[in-house]
Amino acid sequence: LHQLLLDRDSTYAELFKQLDLNYDGRVDINELRIGLAARGLQWDDAEEIVRQGDSNQDGVLDFEEFSGYLRAHEKKLSLIFHNLDRNNDGHIDVKEIQQSLQGLGVEVSMEQATRILQSMDRDGTMSIDWNQWRDNFLFNHFQNLEEIAHFWKHSHMFNIGEHHTVPDEFSEREHRSGTVWRQLMAGASAGAVSRTVTAPLDRLKVFLQVRCTTSKRVSLWAGSKVIIQEGGVFSLWRGNGINVLKIAPETAIKFMVYEQCRIRSSREGGALRVQERFVAGSLAGVSAQTLIYPMEVLKTRLTLRRTGQYRGIADCAGQILRKEGVLAFYRGYLPNMLGIIPYAGIDLAVYETLKNAWLQRYSKGSADPGVLVLLGCGTVSSTSGQLASYPLALVRTRMQAQATCEGQPRLSMLGQFKHIMFHEGVPGLYRGLAPNFLKVIPAVSISYVVYEHMKKILGVGFN
Repeated sequence: LHQLLLDRDSTYAELFKQLDLNYDGRVDINELRIGLAARGLQWDDAEEIVRQGDSNQDGVLDFEEFSGYLRAHEKKLSLIFHNLDRNNDGHIDVKEIQQSLQGLGVEVSMEQATRILQSMDRDGTMSIDWNQWRDNFLFNHFQNLEEIAHFWKHSHMFNIGEHHTVPDEFSEREHRSGTVWRQLMAGASAGAVSRTVTAPLDRLKVFLQVRCTTSKRVSLWAGSKVIIQEGGVFSLWRGNGINVLKIAPETAIKFMVYEQCRIRSSREGGALRVQERFVAGSLAGVSAQTLIYPMEVLKTRLTLRRTGQYRGIADCAGQILRKEGVLAFYRGYLPNMLGIIPYAGIDLAVYETLKNAWLQRYSKGSADPGVLVLLGCGTVSSTSGQLASYPLALVRTRMQAQATCEGQPRLSMLGQFKHIMFHEGVPGLYRGLAPNFLKVIPAVSISYVVYEHMKKILGVGFN
């Protein structure tokens, strides 16, 4: 026992030395964040670790405070480990993970439980001993099994990309506590801020996509000058109002449809598998798009409007209804729906492939790749999906905007493709791609940061 204590203290001393980047005998929050990020852990755990370990409240940890925190945390981890180890053989296996999560009301399949275990299994034995368990969670501030279960669920089911192809699943306890709607509100807030910040790039993209189908190429700078000269700097945010307004109904419809699919599946025998969640998510996305599609058309028209053309959203809708009829609100619907398929499939496949590849190669001791890795995976997957579906998105936008271009023929989806290929060639299918790509990184980054802050404000933590 004495030797074990010496080994433990020696390990703590080595960890402290690695974290003390300026060699001043103390570890502050920034040093701890850097250390956690280097280990593939969430850097925002640093604040909680310092808060719990900082006995003299000076904002930093000396070695005594650091080792004291780790010793206390090990005791909590030991209790959780023995709670999971139902047969008391000193190891945690897949079945024990699944049973423990089900006991907390979190339904997971064997496939999902296996993925959780593999994220901690460094020796490939498909079981976790105490040393692996301790090393995996030593710098996570979880206090009990319920918090670890919440972390496992969301770290393995949450997509950081702008489009959530596979929606998050919520337990009955989260439904009763109101966590569901608070989390959805946090996501909607993140989307609203992200869309508002990147609105000028979105306006420029739509402007370049349509441009009344002229074959003359327009640069980003030239396009920006034309927009500002016509309506001033604030015209760069035209159409953003309805773009933000449609977040709430779209999110609510997606969630309700997905929940109905999940409930029906649970009645028929358990939690949704990944493929079933993808199908349910796609169905939810199609349902939401169908119901809010008129708002998409209004957004395109308001984005392209001339100064003084419409008095607002209601006036725009009224003019479209009087001059073009109800069907005008569904122009471009077919390419929009077809575009969901390649985007959703590629976005999900690339995201999961990149995240799992990183976990297997660099972070075998952690179930969480860390913020920067998730942002990178989300950015690459979103970009790949957009690249594949972009021609359909461009055709959709042109069909929505046809009435704004006087003298231009009203073409079908195939007619638009033929017209573009004949007059502009393949590059014409990718008009406006540059501003679209420029907004990916800021959109994903802003969404993530705002989402995390809103979760804290709304109290969406470990319930």
